[in-house]
Amino acid sequence: MRHEPPEPLTPRPPLGAPMVRREGREKVTGAARYAAEHTPPGCAYAWPVPATVARGRITAVDTRDALALPGVLAVLTHENAPRLGATEDATLALLQEDRVPHRGWYVALAVADTLETARDAAEAVRISYATDGHDVLLTADHPGLYVPDEVFGGPGARERGDFDAAFAAAPTTVDVTYTMGPLHNHPMEPHAATAQWTDGHLTVHDASQGATRVCEDLAALFKLSTDEITVVSEHVGGGFGSKGTPRPQVVLAAMAARYTSRPVKLALPRRQLAAVVGHRTPTIQRVRLGAGPDGQLTALGHETVSHTSTLAEFVEQAAIPSRIMYTSPNSRTVHRVAALDVPTPSWMRAPGEAPGMYALESALDELAVALGLDPIELRVRNEPDTEPDTGRPFSSRHLVECLHRGAERFGWATRDPRPGVRREGELLLGTGVASATYPAFASASTAQAHAAPDGGYRIRINATDIGTGARTVLTQIAAAALGAPEDRVHVDIGSSDLPPATLAGGSMGTASWGWAIHKACTALLDRLRDHEGPLPAEGLTVTRDTREETAEPSPYAQHAFGAVFAEVQVDTRTGEVRTRRLLGQYAAGRILNSRTARSQFVGGMTMGLGMALTEGSEVDPVFGDFTACDLATYHVPACADVPAIEAYWLDEEDPHLNPMGSKGIGEIGIVGTAAALGNAVWHATGVRLRELPLTPDKILAALA
Repeated sequence: MRHEPPEPLTPRPPLGAPMVRREGREKVTGAARYAAEHTPPGCAYAWPVPATVARGRITAVDTRDALALPGVLAVLTHENAPRLGATEDATLALLQEDRVPHRGWYVALAVADTLETARDAAEAVRISYATDGHDVLLTADHPGLYVPDEVFGGPGARERGDFDAAFAAAPTTVDVTYTMGPLHNHPMEPHAATAQWTDGHLTVHDASQGATRVCEDLAALFKLSTDEITVVSEHVGGGFGSKGTPRPQVVLAAMAARYTSRPVKLALPRRQLAAVVGHRTPTIQRVRLGAGPDGQLTALGHETVSHTSTLAEFVEQAAIPSRIMYTSPNSRTVHRVAALDVPTPSWMRAPGEAPGMYALESALDELAVALGLDPIELRVRNEPDTEPDTGRPFSSRHLVECLHRGAERFGWATRDPRPGVRREGELLLGTGVASATYPAFASASTAQAHAAPDGGYRIRINATDIGTGARTVLTQIAAAALGAPEDRVHVDIGSSDLPPATLAGGSMGTASWGWAIHKACTALLDRLRDHEGPLPAEGLTVTRDTREETAEPSPYAQHAFGAVFAEVQVDTRTGEVRTRRLLGQYAAGRILNSRTARSQFVGGMTMGLGMALTEGSEVDPVFGDFTACDLATYHVPACADVPAIEAYWLDEEDPHLNPMGSKGIGEIGIVGTAAALGNAVWHATGVRLRELPLTPDKILAALA
C-alpha cells in the first residue's frame, strides 16, 4: 500500500512564477472558441420548453402551431424523442416520460433553422397538465426530514462523547440558528452544446468542467462506447460547480441532432438556468457551543437542514467542517434533508464548507463576545493537534499563522472590540474575522508526454480550464519536471479523445492533473536518458496514470486553511452595507503561479461577498419556482462592490500531498468571507443578523 507521493520535483524553472496565461491573447482577441461558437455547416438551433407546473403529469401536447412555422424542423417531446439508456443521474432522463417533477423541468424541445424561429416555435408549443399538490418550502421541522446514511466527506450524522451533558454543564453557551436561501452559480458563459453525428460518431462541443465524465454519461445514454463519442470542452467561461456534471443542453442537443440528422446547437436561456443546472440548497443551521472560562470548547453541535429534489438526492455537507476545525471532546454533527418538489440542487463553489463555515465562524464570534475574548484568541485556544473527527495527523496546518499574519497585515491590534462605537457621520464602521478551510483532494488521471526531435515537448491530458489558468500552470509543472523552458512545452487539454482525467472541481484539478503530468514527464526523461542517438522522426511518447497513488486514502488529514478579515460601513439611513476592505491570508501548500493564484483567491472572496451581501433567492410557494432567475434579480457583486481586496499566502511546505506540494485554491477564498463580513456588520452596529444576504431591509429592521 502506497501512501506517500513520489519525491517532490526540483523546479527548473521555478514553480510559483507569475507566468502569463497561455491562452490570454486568444481570449481577448476572440480567437478562443466556446461551445456555442462552433457552428458546423447546416447547423440547426434548439430552444427548450420548461414546465409551468410544480408537480404533475402531461396530459396533452399540441405542436401543430409550432411545426407550422417556416423553418421548424422538429418538436421533441416525451412522445417522439429518442429513447435513452439507463442513467444514474435522473436529471438527464429528459423527454422520456410524462411526469413533471418540478417547475422548469424540460417538457419539449423546438428545433429550427434559426435561433429566432426555434424560440418562436418553443413559445407556440401547448402543453396541458394534470397537477398535483406541491411542497417546495423548507422548514426546520418539515415532516419529511431524514438523516442520510452518507454525505460527501463522511456519515450523515456523527457524535463523539456526550454532547448533551457537556453542553448543559458548560459555563458559557451559545445556541443560534443561521439561515440562507438558495444560491445560483450563474457563470458568464451559459450552458451550451453543439452536437453532430457523423457516420454513427457523436461529436459534441460542450460547456463542461469535465469532458471525460460527459463522454461516459453520453455513452450510457445513447448506448455507445466512449470511442464513438468525442466531447470537446476546450474553453469554458466559468462553472462554479454547475458544469461539474453533464447538464440538459448536451443530452438535448445530441438527441435533436440524431432526430433531425443535422448538427444542432443549444444554449440554455439565462432565465432557465436556475431550474436545470443545479443550485446551492437553502440551509437552516443550528450551532450550539459550550466553553469553559478559558474559552476551551467542551461541546460543539452543528445540525443542518437542507432540501433535495424528488429526482435525486443531493445533500449539502455543511456540518462536515465542524468535524475538523476545532478541538472539542463532545460533538454532534447532523445533516437532515427533505425531498421537495424543487429542482435538484448540486455543487456550487465550496459546497458544504461555504455555508457550513458561515454558521460555525459566526457562532464562534458570538461565543467570543459572550466570553469577552478576542475572536482570534478564541480560535487559537481551540487549535487541535490532530483532526478531531478521525484522529489523523494533519499533513500541514497553519491556521494560527494565517490568523496572526493576516491580523498584522490588516491592523487588527488597533481594533476597539466594543460594537457600534466607530462612526463617520451616518456611517457605522466595523471589522470582523473568520477562518477558512477546504480539503485537499487528488483523483486518478492519465497524462501523455511526448518528446519531438526538434527539442519540443507535447503534453496531452483531458484537463479542463474553466478560467482558472489550468493550461498555464500545467505548462509550468511539465516544464519544471522536464527541466525545459516553458516555451518549448505545449499542453493539449479539453477533449475526451485525450488521456482521461478528472474534472475541474473540488479544488483538485491541478493536483490531480499535475501529478499525472509529473509522472509522465519523469518517465519520459528516463526514456530519453536510455535512448542512444537522435530521436526517431515520430519522437518518443510515454503515458502514465496515478490510479495506484490515489487508490488508498492518505493517513494524513489534508486541508488548506486561511483567515479572512473584513471592514464594512453600514449606512444608518439606507441600511446599505458597503465593504471597505477584504484581506485573505492563506496556507495552501506550494503556490504554483502567483498571478493566477491571486486571481483565484480574490475571485473566491468576491463571490463570498456576494453570498453575504447581495446574492439571494427564494422558492415561490405558489408557483414552485425561484424568484431570482436572471442577473437583473439575482445580484452578483460588481467591481464597485469591492474597492480594496488583498490576498496573501504562506510559503507552506507539505511533503504528503503530491509531487508539486500543492493544495487546491479555487474554493477556499469563498469559505470564510461571508462570516467575516457578517461579524463585521455586528461589530459596526451591535446587532447580530443571522440570515443571508444582509440586505438593506434587514439592516434597517434590525437597527429600528
